[in-house]
Amino acid sequence: MTQEEKKTYYITVGSGEITQSRTDSAWNFKIEATDDEIIALREYFDQNYSTEWQNFFRAHVPYVQYHYDRENDAYDETMKKIYGMIYELGDEEARKHIESMGILGSELQ
Repeated sequence: MTQEEKKTYYITVGSGEITQSRTDSAWNFKIEATDDEIIALREYFDQNYSTEWQNFFRAHVPYVQYHYDRENDAYDETMKKIYGMIYELGDEEARKHIESMGILGSELQ
């Protein structure tokens, strides 16, 4: 079994952008990932993009509160998965930043 080669990627969480070029745009995190890991991360970003649209339409239903909304729960859970992957694949700076955010909590132990 051969180990798949890891490549350097730059991640912009807000826009869900994954690029291999450091100069394309501003980025948040630098990671080293295999093709399969990048595919998984891209799927998480795509999943949240879809959920954002569901949230947009749900926002126009005034009687559903945020904390009773499954779409928001799904979005939050996927964000944890995204940050978890970035933490696992990221450089030291990425890990320290995610630790300082406190978003993963007990998952880091």
